[in-house]
Amino acid sequence: MSKLLYIQSSPRSGRSKSISVADAFVEEYRRLRPSDAIDTLNVFTTELPAFDGPVVQAKYNLLHGRPHSAGDQQAWKAVEAVIDRFKAADRYLLAIPMWNFGIPYRFKHYLDLIMQPGYTFGFSAEKGYYGLVIGKPLVVVYARGGEYPAGSPLAAYDMQKPYVELAFRFMGFTDIRSIVLEPTLQGSPEEIEARKKALVPEARRLATAISV
Repeated sequence: MSKLLYIQSSPRSGRSKSISVADAFVEEYRRLRPSDAIDTLNVFTTELPAFDGPVVQAKYNLLHGRPHSAGDQQAWKAVEAVIDRFKAADRYLLAIPMWNFGIPYRFKHYLDLIMQPGYTFGFSAEKGYYGLVIGKPLVVVYARGGEYPAGSPLAAYDMQKPYVELAFRFMGFTDIRSIVLEPTLQGSPEEIEARKKALVPEARRLATAISV
């Protein structure tokens, strides 16, 4: 049995466009792989440990080989639990809206927790940085209110998709597939709904593609 980690990055639940398209992926995935586990993690409803002073101190103690205090150990164990849940998956699905040209702050918080040396990436003088989460496919559903076509002046404002891909490639992901729903704030409600529905076949196709 394999595990799909489905990370939702919107607090809007049933009104989220990115989650709606990603849910179509999940529906098809369940049909194709009914015995697989699907772990759904919404970063707005999941309790994430604060990346505060004790966690930062624990991280630097770890980096420099210094012993942890009892408080540091407890703080770092909470971070390790988040990383362990992330790395336990075999396949990944993300639903991410654009906020202020980038990603929601709670998803950035999640990335700050899981992107840790020795856990999701490594470094050596010979190889430089290298990812440790390898051989696992990732599908990302993006939603944004405007349009940011590649090669256009507006493409420079897109700090959502490029950043997400950079972060996950840094951790070792090479099979990254994306679905982009845009614009979600232009046109009538019927036009926006039509754009969303038009991406459902692609979501199902990608569910099939990573199920083999």
